[in-house]
Amino acid sequence: MPTKTIIEPFRIKSVEPIRRTTAEERLQLIEEAGYNLFAVPADAILVDLLTDSGTGAMSTAQWAALMRGDESYAGSPSFTRFRESVQAIFGFRHVIPTHQGRAAERILFSVMCKRGDVVPNNTHFDTTRANCEFVGAEAVDLPVPEAAEPARVLPFKGNMDVGRLERLIERTGRERVPLVMLTVTNNSGGGQPVSMENIRAVKAVCQRYEIPLYLDACRYAENAYFIKMREPGYADRSPREIAQEMFSHADGCTMSAKKDGLANIGGFLCTNDDSLARQEENLLILTEGFPTYGGLAGRDLEAIAVGLNEALEEDYLNYRIASTAYLGDHIARSGVPIVQPPGGHAIYIDARSFLPHVPPEQFPGVALAVELYVAGGIRSCEIGTLMLGKHAKMDLVRLAIPRRTYTQSHIDYVVEIILEVLARRQQIGGLELAYEAPFLRHFTARFRPLVARTV
Repeated sequence: MPTKTIIEPFRIKSVEPIRRTTAEERLQLIEEAGYNLFAVPADAILVDLLTDSGTGAMSTAQWAALMRGDESYAGSPSFTRFRESVQAIFGFRHVIPTHQGRAAERILFSVMCKRGDVVPNNTHFDTTRANCEFVGAEAVDLPVPEAAEPARVLPFKGNMDVGRLERLIERTGRERVPLVMLTVTNNSGGGQPVSMENIRAVKAVCQRYEIPLYLDACRYAENAYFIKMREPGYADRSPREIAQEMFSHADGCTMSAKKDGLANIGGFLCTNDDSLARQEENLLILTEGFPTYGGLAGRDLEAIAVGLNEALEEDYLNYRIASTAYLGDHIARSGVPIVQPPGGHAIYIDARSFLPHVPPEQFPGVALAVELYVAGGIRSCEIGTLMLGKHAKMDLVRLAIPRRTYTQSHIDYVVEIILEVLARRQQIGGLELAYEAPFLRHFTARFRPLVARTV
């Protein structure tokens, strides 16, 4: 008989101690870091929800696979196992390993785009947009209108607006649109999934205009599981079968294996186009490494080969989605405004609603993230005016949950701190920029508080 309690589908075999700090220590640390959580030492973080990228725990099967890692410069059998694992799920003819997802993006846009091109996406993530714009192309976000309403509940708020896509292509001209991308799940849009119906509809537009469709596949397994749970006709399909169907509609993909590859490093670029693959491999050799290792050790390739399959296990996905919703449901019931419904890898607090007295130009997402750190040692990530600049439609604070890493008591602690901050939110002031870089400024920006604060 099924139970209401969803337990972790694993036992803990190795533990890592975490260090507690005082609020006074944290205030000093965040001041020294220029109020940027990226600059705070990891050993001064109690619960690290900055990102789910490469921060998860690997399984015993993955650790065992590391010992098979063959470090031959060319033709390693580790690459063969890696490629076979990727192709069994993704189905593409060419698999090009990279050290992580942004390297795959850089190679893709360097080969396929030129200055003046336009690349549509449901919502570009930070590195995707930066790599696109670095080559002179314009990254255009085309989310469905409901994506801009955090409290609106919709099963597939990550979808692309297909009508806007078609109008963009008509207005811009097909020759200026080298590819269309879909990010699954839609990270900058609140970790929301994309439906199979939407993938098919976007593909139909791409076919009509003879434009390749690429998936940003970082969280493909979570997206597949949302389709299984929410889309009619998929309840009896396995996550693997659903993932295979998703990729059957695409011409290629980029992937950070640090997400649904369950690995600590790595990624890849896939295509079915022989000519593109040759150009991409040439660029890979220039900056990443030989095409059978692509900047990775053989042991990393082995870990990814195993992790891609573990990410599709239904028990794992059920636990993963339910544990994320546990955090979202608990804080939402107490009045914390979040992007609804809860996403697969993270909960996104609507900072503009949480801090209505802090205008976007004073970075409410950064202000809230700083307060969560000072209050409880929790590290989160702003996705809003700082990260996205003029493209920001919302100011969100992302609480990204590393895979197979934290227990329910950690999450209960996070809930407690968020509610404590909620109770005194009127005391939280905004920030102004003291330094910003020309690209990806959120990584290195420094701030000054507009209101002096104490613990």
